[in-house]
Amino acid sequence: MASSISLTEYWRLARHNRNFRRLWTAQIVSELGDWFYAVAIYALLYEYTGKASSLAVAIILQVLPQALVTPFVGPVADRVSRKRLMIAADVARAGIVAAMLLVRGPETVWIVYPLLFAETVMAAFFEPARIAVIPNITGDEKAVVANTLASATWSLNFAVGAVLGGVAAAYLGRDAVFLINAASFLASAVLIGRMDFTEPHLETAPPLRARDLLDFSDMKSGLRYIRSDRRLLATVLAKAGIGVVGGTFVIFPMLGMKVYPPMRPGMPAEAAGILAMSFLLGSRGLGALLGPLATAPWAGNAARRLRWCVLAGFAAAGVGYFLLGFAPNLLLGCAVVVFAASGTSIVWVYTTTLLQVHSEDRFRGRVFAVDYGVVTLAISVVAWVAGVAADRGVPPQWIAHGLGVFMVLPLAAWVWGMRQWSQSAVGSRQ
Repeated sequence: MASSISLTEYWRLARHNRNFRRLWTAQIVSELGDWFYAVAIYALLYEYTGKASSLAVAIILQVLPQALVTPFVGPVADRVSRKRLMIAADVARAGIVAAMLLVRGPETVWIVYPLLFAETVMAAFFEPARIAVIPNITGDEKAVVANTLASATWSLNFAVGAVLGGVAAAYLGRDAVFLINAASFLASAVLIGRMDFTEPHLETAPPLRARDLLDFSDMKSGLRYIRSDRRLLATVLAKAGIGVVGGTFVIFPMLGMKVYPPMRPGMPAEAAGILAMSFLLGSRGLGALLGPLATAPWAGNAARRLRWCVLAGFAAAGVGYFLLGFAPNLLLGCAVVVFAASGTSIVWVYTTTLLQVHSEDRFRGRVFAVDYGVVTLAISVVAWVAGVAADRGVPPQWIAHGLGVFMVLPLAAWVWGMRQWSQSAVGSRQ
């Protein structure tokens, strides 16, 4: 793993690999709908409850269930067709999102919470399956290209979807946003259904039975597999530093709707707040887009360079979110969010690639189930702490400072992790 990556390689992969192109297109349509939807949900909750803790609960319900169902997700993703699992999850999410139309005011806002929980459970089954099939449809040598392109796409969808979602929620209404997102999941299911690829894990995996879901021996073997390889263990633990984004989802609505002034005089306060929030979210998406794209040409497929990029990513995130607390207006706030988000995106892409390439296919579903579980648990904890702090009167600027300081912990953990990588034999893939 030592060659650099040119921009043309992304184009070649998308153009010549039909299976990846369909998976990539499915990602585009569903994620655009997701970010339309996220802005509408956060605005709805803040409008109907007026509490930052309601935003924290929403973030937790969008991530924590992934940690709770980890013991079931890994074995399922390693015992059934991952393609069919993704389709089923998409169809279920379409129905769940459409049910958000039932929320008509403060008296029915409670409906949001169980629906968010159910949607997240479906996402918990979808994402490990999607990540696990990438090496099957691209090969190990193209995994970093596929992951960087997928991350860049997620980031662009985030940036564009959040901004357009803010505009749509402000001027078209939330119902239209919910319907668009439901339709995007159905479109994703159709595209994945047209993929045609082999799934090697099915050749040796025993059939999944209902009682197997209560038998955690498969998940225990996956945990033992991760623990036995210090490189994988260090990467999974350090990646929990991405939990910092949980706090940003709490403070972005507060900064946009309560702190930063309207973008133009005379704009209604509610519309101005939604748009400011969407621009902050969009800036996070832009930063997430730029980080991996800027570093991939240098990092290439070299595992050592990928690891150094992860270290730089943790540092950038810490500095960026600390500086957010000093930003006096929306423009400067967006600028430092771009910088910070580029760091967390670098961490996400390159740790994911390291885990993909250095884990066996028969364990890969369980590896990423654990990986998602650790990250989502960290996001939930940080979001809850930020929400409680905000409701107790801590200004969002101070919370931003705290998020920056928090990044010292994963930075230190990754310094230890890099030592584990350097001390372990990685063979020809180094």
